[in-house]
Amino acid sequence: MATVVLAVSSALVLTGCSSNSDTNTGLSAQYRDGGTKNYVSGDGTVTQVPTANRKTVIDFDEVSSDGEPMRSADLQGKVVVLNFWYAACPPCRAEAKHLNTVWDRYQDQNVQMIGVNVRDAKGTADAFERRFNIPYPSVLDNDQARMQLALSGEVAPNAVPTTIVLDTKGRVAARIVGAIDGPGTLSTLIDDELRR
Repeated sequence: MATVVLAVSSALVLTGCSSNSDTNTGLSAQYRDGGTKNYVSGDGTVTQVPTANRKTVIDFDEVSSDGEPMRSADLQGKVVVLNFWYAACPPCRAEAKHLNTVWDRYQDQNVQMIGVNVRDAKGTADAFERRFNIPYPSVLDNDQARMQLALSGEVAPNAVPTTIVLDTKGRVAARIVGAIDGPGTLSTLIDDELRR
């Protein structure tokens, strides 16, 4: 029984991660490079939630890898961008420069970006952040998956990477499943929320 509980817990923590798969299984469309890179990535699909359909305020109380509190209550009034990632994920590495560009553009506005590492130990996460010059805070969500669970029942991250935009009231406004291929789409989603 303990093994089953551990397996279910691991599956929740590693949302979007998968082991290698046979490209003839019918699941190959979900896997880049035929499923040989040990990750499941989305296709960049954007989902926007109409304002009238935004009911639930996302609640989280975490600490960044630098020891700073990251509480949803403290971020009310800001557009919050949550990027779910881990270091060995090739699309996460590919999108890092675009996320940095978005942060550079909005850091002095009413926007907070937070990386959510779903897999790595602190040392691995820190090495990734140094290598890719990540300027915004990240939280480690690899143990109890509390950030992922905070989004359950809403527009949850279904792949790694996934980027979720919360409106100024802390509700899910949009989701990009998969790597962003430039700063344009994410910037547009943020601009939409800043104008509301």
